[in-house]
Amino acid sequence: MRLRLTIAYDGRPYEGWQSQAGGNTVQDYLMRALAKVAKRELRLQGSGRTDAGVHALAQVAHFDAPEEISMNPFNWVPALNCHLPATIRVMACEEVEADFHSRFAALGKVYHYDLCMDPVLPPLKAGLAWHLPRQLDASVLEEALSLFVGRHDFHAFAAYRGNETEATDWVRTIRVAKLDERRDGFRITYSGDGFLYKMVRLLTGAAVHAAQGRMRMDDLADLLDQPDGLPFGKSPLCAPAAGLYLERVIYPDGEDSGVGGCHADKVV
Repeated sequence: MRLRLTIAYDGRPYEGWQSQAGGNTVQDYLMRALAKVAKRELRLQGSGRTDAGVHALAQVAHFDAPEEISMNPFNWVPALNCHLPATIRVMACEEVEADFHSRFAALGKVYHYDLCMDPVLPPLKAGLAWHLPRQLDASVLEEALSLFVGRHDFHAFAAYRGNETEATDWVRTIRVAKLDERRDGFRITYSGDGFLYKMVRLLTGAAVHAAQGRMRMDDLADLLDQPDGLPFGKSPLCAPAAGLYLERVIYPDGEDSGVGGCHADKVV
Protein backbone atom coordinates (compact mmCIF):
# COMPACT_ATOMS: atom_id res chain seq x y z
CA MET A 1 0.00 0.00 0.00
CA ARG A 2 1.47 3.35 -1.06
CA LEU A 3 0.68 6.15 1.38
CA ARG A 4 0.83 9.90 0.90
CA LEU A 5 1.69 12.05 3.91
CA THR A 6 0.87 15.73 4.34
CA ILE A 7 3.43 17.24 6.68
CA ALA A 8 3.72 20.60 8.46
CA TYR A 9 6.86 21.84 10.16
CA ASP A 10 8.56 24.79 11.75
CA GLY A 11 11.83 24.94 9.85
CA ARG A 12 13.82 26.82 12.49
CA PRO A 13 15.42 23.84 14.28
CA TYR A 14 16.29 21.88 11.12
CA GLU A 15 18.80 21.85 8.27
CA GLY A 16 16.06 21.79 5.67
CA TRP A 17 14.01 18.90 4.29
CA GLN A 18 16.59 16.79 2.46
CA SER A 19 18.30 14.00 4.41
CA GLN A 20 21.90 14.76 5.39
CA ALA A 21 24.74 12.96 7.14
CA GLY A 22 24.16 14.91 10.35
CA GLY A 23 20.59 13.61 10.60
CA ASN A 24 19.04 16.97 11.58
CA THR A 25 16.60 17.37 8.71
CA VAL A 26 12.85 16.96 8.52
CA GLN A 27 13.18 13.94 6.24
CA ASP A 28 15.64 12.32 8.67
CA TYR A 29 13.23 12.69 11.59
CA LEU A 30 10.35 11.28 9.55
CA MET A 31 12.37 8.28 8.36
CA ARG A 32 13.38 7.51 11.94
CA ALA A 33 9.72 7.70 12.98
CA LEU A 34 8.73 5.40 10.10
CA ALA A 35 11.41 2.90 11.13
CA LYS A 36 10.10 2.83 14.70
CA VAL A 37 6.51 2.22 13.58
CA ALA A 38 7.31 -0.27 10.81
CA LYS A 39 10.16 -1.98 12.69
CA ARG A 40 12.31 -1.58 9.57
CA GLU A 41 13.80 1.21 7.51
CA LEU A 42 11.50 2.57 4.81
CA ARG A 43 12.23 4.85 1.89
CA LEU A 44 10.47 8.22 2.05
CA GLN A 45 10.27 10.47 -1.03
CA GLY A 46 9.32 14.14 -0.68
CA SER A 47 7.80 16.49 -3.24
CA GLY A 48 10.93 18.65 -3.16
CA ARG A 49 13.44 20.31 -0.88
CA THR A 50 13.03 23.21 1.48
CA ASP A 51 16.09 25.02 2.81
CA ALA A 52 17.23 25.32 6.41
CA GLY A 53 14.86 27.63 8.27
CA VAL A 54 12.06 27.38 5.69
CA HIS A 55 8.64 26.29 6.97
CA ALA A 56 5.91 24.09 5.50
CA LEU A 57 2.17 23.99 6.00
CA ALA A 58 1.59 21.09 3.61
CA GLN A 59 4.73 19.37 2.39
CA VAL A 60 3.96 16.04 0.71
CA ALA A 61 5.87 12.76 0.82
CA HIS A 62 5.08 9.13 0.05
CA PHE A 63 6.24 5.69 1.16
CA ASP A 64 5.25 2.07 0.70
CA ALA A 65 3.89 0.40 3.83
CA PRO A 66 5.15 -3.17 4.42
CA GLU A 67 2.62 -5.84 3.46
CA GLU A 68 2.52 -7.31 6.97
CA ILE A 69 1.31 -4.01 8.47
CA SER A 70 -2.47 -3.85 8.22
CA MET A 71 -2.83 -0.46 9.92
CA ASN A 72 -5.20 1.82 8.04
CA PRO A 73 -3.93 5.20 6.74
CA PHE A 74 -5.69 7.22 9.44
CA ASN A 75 -3.81 5.41 12.21
CA TRP A 76 -0.42 6.17 10.70
CA VAL A 77 -0.92 9.83 11.71
CA PRO A 78 -0.83 9.39 15.52
CA ALA A 79 1.61 6.49 15.23
CA LEU A 80 4.18 8.69 13.49
CA ASN A 81 3.49 11.85 15.46
CA CYS A 82 4.26 10.20 18.78
CA HIS A 83 7.82 9.65 17.51
CA LEU A 84 8.29 13.17 16.10
CA PRO A 85 9.29 16.45 17.75
CA ALA A 86 6.47 18.93 18.27
CA THR A 87 7.82 21.12 15.47
CA ILE A 88 7.13 18.38 12.88
CA ARG A 89 3.63 17.00 12.43
CA VAL A 90 2.04 14.57 10.02
CA MET A 91 -1.28 16.28 9.32
CA ALA A 92 -2.86 13.62 7.09
CA CYS A 93 -2.22 10.22 5.55
CA GLU A 94 -4.08 8.66 2.63
CA GLU A 95 -3.76 5.68 0.34
CA VAL A 96 -2.82 6.53 -3.25
CA GLU A 97 -2.29 4.62 -6.47
CA ALA A 98 0.81 2.43 -6.62
CA ASP A 99 2.37 4.65 -9.31
CA PHE A 100 1.86 7.92 -7.40
CA HIS A 101 5.07 9.88 -6.86
CA SER A 102 5.08 12.90 -4.58
CA ARG A 103 7.67 14.72 -6.70
CA PHE A 104 6.99 13.67 -10.29
CA ALA A 105 3.19 13.76 -10.02
CA ALA A 106 3.17 17.36 -8.74
CA LEU A 107 1.74 19.97 -11.11
CA GLY A 108 3.08 22.90 -9.11
CA LYS A 109 3.50 24.49 -5.71
CA VAL A 110 2.20 27.43 -3.72
CA TYR A 111 4.51 29.40 -1.43
CA HIS A 112 3.94 32.47 0.66
CA TYR A 113 6.40 34.89 2.18
CA ASP A 114 5.64 37.04 5.25
CA LEU A 115 7.07 40.53 5.72
CA CYS A 116 6.83 42.17 9.15
CA MET A 117 6.95 45.97 8.97
CA ASP A 118 6.61 46.67 12.71
CA PRO A 119 9.35 48.95 14.14
CA VAL A 120 10.30 46.15 16.55
CA LEU A 121 10.00 42.47 15.62
CA PRO A 122 7.75 40.73 18.17
CA PRO A 123 9.66 37.88 19.81
CA LEU A 124 7.05 35.30 18.77
CA LYS A 125 7.70 36.27 15.13
CA ALA A 126 11.44 35.62 15.32
CA GLY A 127 12.32 33.22 12.53
CA LEU A 128 8.79 33.36 11.13
CA ALA A 129 8.89 36.59 9.10
CA TRP A 130 11.37 38.91 7.43
CA HIS A 131 11.70 41.99 9.61
CA LEU A 132 11.68 45.11 7.41
CA PRO A 133 11.30 48.21 9.61
CA ARG A 134 12.47 50.33 6.67
CA GLN A 135 9.33 51.38 4.82
CA LEU A 136 8.56 50.27 1.29
CA ASP A 137 6.10 51.34 -1.39
CA ALA A 138 3.39 48.69 -1.62
CA SER A 139 2.28 49.81 -5.09
CA VAL A 140 5.84 49.40 -6.38
CA LEU A 141 6.05 46.01 -4.70
CA GLU A 142 2.88 44.92 -6.51
CA GLU A 143 4.25 46.23 -9.81
CA ALA A 144 7.48 44.31 -9.27
CA LEU A 145 5.59 41.09 -8.54
CA SER A 146 3.52 41.49 -11.71
CA LEU A 147 6.72 41.31 -13.78
CA PHE A 148 7.29 37.73 -12.62
CA VAL A 149 3.93 36.39 -13.81
CA GLY A 150 4.03 34.24 -16.93
CA ARG A 151 6.58 31.93 -18.47
CA HIS A 152 10.13 33.24 -18.14
CA ASP A 153 13.75 32.25 -17.94
CA PHE A 154 14.44 32.75 -14.21
CA HIS A 155 18.18 32.07 -14.40
CA ALA A 156 18.86 35.40 -12.64
CA PHE A 157 16.65 34.29 -9.74
CA ALA A 158 18.30 30.93 -9.02
CA ALA A 159 21.16 30.03 -6.72
CA TYR A 160 23.55 27.21 -7.56
CA ARG A 161 23.74 23.77 -5.97
CA GLY A 162 26.88 22.92 -7.95
CA ASN A 163 25.33 20.34 -10.30
CA GLU A 164 24.15 22.77 -12.98
CA THR A 165 25.09 22.30 -16.65
CA GLU A 166 24.61 24.26 -19.84
CA ALA A 167 21.52 22.12 -20.43
CA THR A 168 19.86 23.13 -17.14
CA ASP A 169 16.30 24.29 -17.74
CA TRP A 170 15.80 27.68 -16.09
CA VAL A 171 12.31 28.29 -17.52
CA ARG A 172 9.33 28.25 -15.17
CA THR A 173 5.75 29.51 -15.24
CA ILE A 174 4.49 31.71 -12.41
CA ARG A 175 0.69 31.67 -12.39
CA VAL A 176 0.14 33.87 -9.35
CA ALA A 177 2.13 36.63 -7.67
CA LYS A 178 -0.11 38.29 -5.11
CA LEU A 179 0.43 40.88 -2.37
CA ASP A 180 -1.89 40.97 0.66
CA GLU A 181 -1.72 43.57 3.40
CA ARG A 182 -1.70 42.24 6.94
CA ARG A 183 -1.91 43.88 10.35
CA ASP A 184 1.85 43.91 10.81
CA GLY A 185 3.03 43.99 7.19
CA PHE A 186 2.48 42.04 4.00
CA ARG A 187 2.17 38.51 2.64
CA ILE A 188 3.40 37.64 -0.85
CA THR A 189 1.93 34.49 -2.42
CA TYR A 190 3.43 32.68 -5.40
CA SER A 191 1.92 29.81 -7.36
CA GLY A 192 3.80 28.17 -10.20
CA ASP A 193 4.60 24.97 -12.03
CA GLY A 194 7.95 24.72 -10.27
CA PHE A 195 10.61 26.77 -8.53
CA LEU A 196 14.38 26.81 -8.87
CA TYR A 197 16.78 26.63 -5.92
CA LYS A 198 16.13 29.69 -3.71
CA MET A 199 13.98 31.21 -6.47
CA VAL A 200 11.18 32.46 -4.19
CA ARG A 201 13.67 34.12 -1.85
CA LEU A 202 15.52 35.78 -4.74
CA LEU A 203 12.27 36.99 -6.35
CA THR A 204 11.13 38.42 -3.02
CA GLY A 205 14.47 40.07 -2.33
CA ALA A 206 14.53 41.77 -5.73
CA ALA A 207 10.92 42.96 -5.45
CA VAL A 208 11.56 44.39 -1.97
CA HIS A 209 14.73 46.06 -3.25
CA ALA A 210 12.66 47.84 -5.92
CA ALA A 211 9.89 48.74 -3.45
CA GLN A 212 12.47 50.41 -1.19
CA GLY A 213 13.72 52.56 -4.07
CA ARG A 214 17.03 50.71 -4.31
CA MET A 215 16.46 49.28 -7.79
CA ARG A 216 14.80 50.66 -10.91
CA MET A 217 11.85 48.75 -12.29
CA ASP A 218 13.36 48.50 -15.77
CA ASP A 219 16.56 47.03 -14.27
CA LEU A 220 14.45 44.43 -12.48
CA ALA A 221 12.60 43.62 -15.71
CA ASP A 222 15.92 43.21 -17.52
CA LEU A 223 16.86 40.35 -15.19
CA LEU A 224 14.13 38.20 -16.76
CA ASP A 225 14.74 36.29 -20.01
CA GLN A 226 18.31 37.48 -20.44
CA PRO A 227 19.66 36.72 -23.94
CA ASP A 228 22.45 34.17 -24.24
CA GLY A 229 25.93 35.60 -24.60
CA LEU A 230 25.36 38.76 -22.59
CA PRO A 231 26.89 39.43 -19.14
CA PHE A 232 24.68 37.59 -16.72
CA GLY A 233 22.94 39.75 -14.12
CA LYS A 234 21.64 38.34 -10.84
CA SER A 235 18.95 39.23 -8.33
CA PRO A 236 20.48 41.80 -5.94
CA LEU A 237 19.15 40.32 -2.70
CA CYS A 238 18.21 36.89 -1.34
CA ALA A 239 15.47 37.23 1.25
CA PRO A 240 16.10 35.28 4.48
CA ALA A 241 14.58 31.84 4.99
CA ALA A 242 12.61 33.05 8.01
CA GLY A 243 9.57 34.35 6.13
CA LEU A 244 9.13 31.53 3.62
CA TYR A 245 6.42 28.86 3.82
CA LEU A 246 5.59 26.00 1.48
CA GLU A 247 1.83 26.40 1.53
CA ARG A 248 0.76 23.44 -0.59
CA VAL A 249 1.70 21.11 -3.43
CA ILE A 250 -0.70 20.85 -6.38
CA TYR A 251 -1.64 17.43 -7.79
CA PRO A 252 -4.03 16.30 -10.55
CA ASP A 253 -6.50 14.97 -7.97
CA GLY A 254 -6.95 18.41 -6.38
CA GLU A 255 -7.56 21.97 -7.50
CA ASP A 256 -5.39 25.05 -7.03
CA SER A 257 -5.80 26.96 -3.79
CA GLY A 258 -7.61 29.87 -5.48
CA VAL A 259 -5.28 32.51 -4.07
CA GLY A 260 -6.04 35.01 -6.81
CA GLY A 261 -3.74 37.88 -7.69
CA CYS A 262 -1.73 38.43 -10.87
CA HIS A 263 -2.32 35.55 -13.27
CA ALA A 264 -0.76 34.41 -16.51
CA ASP A 265 -3.30 33.90 -19.28
CA LYS A 266 -2.41 30.25 -19.55
CA VAL A 267 0.07 27.71 -18.32
CA VAL A 268 2.30 26.17 -20.99
